[in-house]
Amino acid sequence: MMEFSRLLLNEMEKLYKKKRLAAIILILLVLIPIFIYAQDAQMKQREKRLGTNDWRIVLQQSIIDSQNRLQSSGIPEEWKNQLTIMIDQQQYYLDHDINPNSPGAPTFVREFLSEGIAMFIPLLVMIIAIDLVSGERSDGTIKILLTRPIKRWKILLSKYVTLLLSVSLIILLVLIMSYLLAGMFFHFDGLKIPVATGFAIENGALVTESIKLVPQWQYILMIAGLAWFVGVITGTISFMVSVLVRNTSIGMGIMFAALIAGAILKGFASAWAGAKYIFSVNLDLTDYLSGNLPMVEGLSLDFSIMILAIWGIAALCVAFVVFTRQDMFS
Repeated sequence: MMEFSRLLLNEMEKLYKKKRLAAIILILLVLIPIFIYAQDAQMKQREKRLGTNDWRIVLQQSIIDSQNRLQSSGIPEEWKNQLTIMIDQQQYYLDHDINPNSPGAPTFVREFLSEGIAMFIPLLVMIIAIDLVSGERSDGTIKILLTRPIKRWKILLSKYVTLLLSVSLIILLVLIMSYLLAGMFFHFDGLKIPVATGFAIENGALVTESIKLVPQWQYILMIAGLAWFVGVITGTISFMVSVLVRNTSIGMGIMFAALIAGAILKGFASAWAGAKYIFSVNLDLTDYLSGNLPMVEGLSLDFSIMILAIWGIAALCVAFVVFTRQDMFS
């Protein structure tokens, strides 16, 4: 136990010295204010166009705009289904006097995590995960580590636990920094406002019987939990790539291409049912909380979690088998 603790402490120390977490903090300090400014500019532009900031009028206008788009020719059938579901959701908010986009730091945190779960969060995790093994192979320090009388699986396990701790820290940093920065720009109120979740879609129609109202702080924790899970899975797959590929840049390119491919495949998802088995197509777990219509028939929260878990377990097994058996000195 003491031996593993020393290995883990050594890995955390190396992570600190490489300043990976410092780079992530810097990225958040730069990008979060940009997103805050963009959201504020969008709100002001909408207020100028409608002549009011009354959320009910804004929502009514959004419904009208969506209904007009439905009347346009040439819109794919799956887009029409998306618009129909969105109109039904917005009408539900109006009927129950719920503002889905109440301005404030909690709402920004909720939307920031929801929008970033499929791309931004995985990219932050990749900064750390992709370098855990390949970086040491590139600079030769892995040779020194493997010459010690320590079993290889313990060495790799210490690196993986470091990854899990890092994912948890990244999610915590995103929550705290986005809340504080958005609160300074807007305000900190809104943690207790109700948010609707539990939207169900059956036969292309919105089912409202299962909808529940939860305080926004609880909804944010739900999203954060899903974001943590996505971070762990993408981090585990990146971890495997780090074991398989010696060059960190190549490994980063492979994972970045996989994420981009998932985003592109969603556009063709309705034509290829097999796309639902690709991990990067299943990363938008928050869509199930907000009630967005899945792009691929058969997708659900349970199914996506199961597919991601399978990918994660398989990647972890490959990483340990290769690391313990492969010649890491070449």
